[in-house]
Amino acid sequence: MYGWIFRHLPGPLWLRILTSLVLIAAALVLMVQFLFPWMSQFTQFTDSTIGSISQP
Repeated sequence: MYGWIFRHLPGPLWLRILTSLVLIAAALVLMVQFLFPWMSQFTQFTDSTIGSISQP
């Protein structure tokens, strides 16, 4: 799949590499800004278990 995308990018090799890096950076920024915060409400990784057991 990635090879197909890389072959269909326009321009010489240096431009395709630069475009690929820009696309990867844009995808990472979008995931950090929108996807991961939205997804965090459905995961239990932020739930703390310290202090949840009551002491007798």
